Amino acid sequence: MLTVGRVGVDIYPNQAGVGLEDVTTFTKYLGGSATNVAVAAARHGRRSAVVTRTGDDPLGRFVHRALKGYGVDDRFVTAVPDLATPVTLCEIFPPDDFPIYFYGRTPTAPDLQLTESELDLDAVRGADIFWATVTGLCQEPSRSATLTALRARGKAPGRITVLDLDWRPMFWESREVARPVIQEALTHVTHAVGNLDECETAVGTRDPRAAAAALREDHGVAVAVVKQGPKGVLAVDDTGEHDVAPILVDVLNGLGAGDAFGGALCHGLLAGWPLAEATRFANAAGAIVATRLACSDAMPTTAEVTAFLEDSADAR
Repeated sequence: MLTVGRVGVDIYPNQAGVGLEDVTTFTKYLGGSATNVAVAAARHGRRSAVVTRTGDDPLGRFVHRALKGYGVDDRFVTAVPDLATPVTLCEIFPPDDFPIYFYGRTPTAPDLQLTESELDLDAVRGADIFWATVTGLCQEPSRSATLTALRARGKAPGRITVLDLDWRPMFWESREVARPVIQEALTHVTHAVGNLDECETAVGTRDPRAAAAALREDHGVAVAVVKQGPKGVLAVDDTGEHDVAPILVDVLNGLGAGDAFGGALCHGLLAGWPLAEATRFANAAGAIVATRLACSDAMPTTAEVTAFLEDSADAR
């Protein structure tokens, strides 16, 4: 599979329940939503690569080394000489407050300098799954490059093209500015994945069934996956609606759970599982990562997710 979008370095605190001003130690991890999804898929034994850009700096070199360490192909990761690789910090206030701070992304970031000339359209067309994110649409030239890739990909039979609705308000002027751009991208994809807030940005409603209907009926998406947090997941395709129950865990850090969900969902889709089964598996992967500190480094293997699902079933 091939992903395109954000990359950076996560600097996460080793202490929970305190503000950054009181944190004394941190750990460095590979980060960025599209990058994390590629890592998550690789953990399930899938061949994956990411299309993105870093700074020409030590943290950029760290990105390449980390990708290789996770088994993710880095051939489509290039450097922008005059920009720094972005850094992301967070605060950890379990169970549901995880403020995130992006540094080195204004007025732009290397991954937002992805141009059409950087794209290998043969690789884009040939990937079993192509995964793009809304963040990659927030600014030129990345917006045009992402849309070009989606148009080149098309909706040929057997191709899975996913738009991660990945709404980050700090990267956009407003929902109203973002919505038509997102809707243009939706016309080129087969699958859309997002939480309730992201669905509101994309189609103007937080009601899960109304959002799924809008994605499918108004924008031509074949599969709509709506994440509802503690209420579970609604997944809709031509076979009907599939409600996946939540899995209750002791949350340490909710960041990264959605990316684990995405990589695991791709694994299930590539395996040919029914949508309900793939969504249950993805939901479990996300729950596992919510109990861990990191994002990329926390992505579970297939065996871990399978065992977790079995344990969860036994507990019921």
